[in-house]
Amino acid sequence: MTTPTITAPDTAAVIARHRDMVYALCLTHTRSRTNADDVFQEVFLTYHRKQPVCRDGEHRRAWLIRTTLMIARRVATSSWQTRVDLGAEDRAGGDAFRFDVVEYDDLFRALQRLPEAYRSVIHLFYFEDLPVGQIAALLGDRPGAVKTRLSRGRDMLRAAMKEDCHVQ
Repeated sequence: MTTPTITAPDTAAVIARHRDMVYALCLTHTRSRTNADDVFQEVFLTYHRKQPVCRDGEHRRAWLIRTTLMIARRVATSSWQTRVDLGAEDRAGGDAFRFDVVEYDDLFRALQRLPEAYRSVIHLFYFEDLPVGQIAALLGDRPGAVKTRLSRGRDMLRAAMKEDCHVQ
């Protein structure tokens, strides 16, 4: 009896299926279009080079999320990034990322001000529709810690949104 062979989809198909999710994570975690573009390219280049064997589509999605978060953290904390901020023009409004709906821009800006740990869980929970248990597994954390970060992150986000409304 032969064992079934799992064939991986080609890189172009993986990019086509997951590009929006990966880019949203990149943008959320790097706070800059310039850095998000770099992370996006590195994620899919890593995928292409490694050709990870994935059991199914969810396993592939989890691999892409973990890899994106890891690379985005590395970029955000690199000594180069902390000394020379090439993404400042994005945050200053030069080539800033914009949504079609103004309220989404406000939410995105407020989300950017949160610490990375809170941005991660909020993005994965609300934008990627992942359950707490899966987020915990992806981040290597306990479900209780993820729930706590979600709660605190929502409070911080609410305060940031109220602050934006009072300023304008």
